[in-house]
Amino acid sequence: MSPDQDMVTAVLERRPGAFEQLIARHQALVWHLVQRMVQQPEDARELCQDVFLRVHDCLGQYRFESSLATWIGRIAFSIAARHLQKKKLPLVSASDEDGEGSLFDQIGDGFDLEAASLDEELMQHLGEAIEQLPAMQRTLVTLFHLEELGIGDIAQITGLPIGTVKNYLFRARHRLRQTLENTLGAPA
Repeated sequence: MSPDQDMVTAVLERRPGAFEQLIARHQALVWHLVQRMVQQPEDARELCQDVFLRVHDCLGQYRFESSLATWIGRIAFSIAARHLQKKKLPLVSASDEDGEGSLFDQIGDGFDLEAASLDEELMQHLGEAIEQLPAMQRTLVTLFHLEELGIGDIAQITGLPIGTVKNYLFRARHRLRQTLENTLGAPA
């Protein structure tokens, strides 16, 4: 059995501490995803609890068609997206809706986010710039660069086509570069 299957079996059999282990293993992913989307710590904490309650209630429906992290990430994304809808906050910006299937999907932007993050001052500005991105772009940047998930996993979590994920990531990195260039007064 895989580690995911072992963990799910343990939780479903109600072994002591099994669900706590599941939470410990996946809480960083859930927190990063939810907090980046909603940007309100109080709301994010409550929504994270909702995510794990839903995971607990629906774990018997998990079919091992994707990794457990991807399945939990999808639940977290859905709960955070519903929260934004209830608050009438946009998940994507109007400019993100344009250009579906554009050349952005095929062009690398050459921006190395990891190398840029080495400078502490730049890292602080980068964090501020990420917070200014629309919710969807913040989320995708977090999943790709901080959680180090692949494009396919991100597409499964968000329900977006792979090309759209790539497009949004390209646009997010482009916005980050522009913001950093404006803030620092030099090409980032």
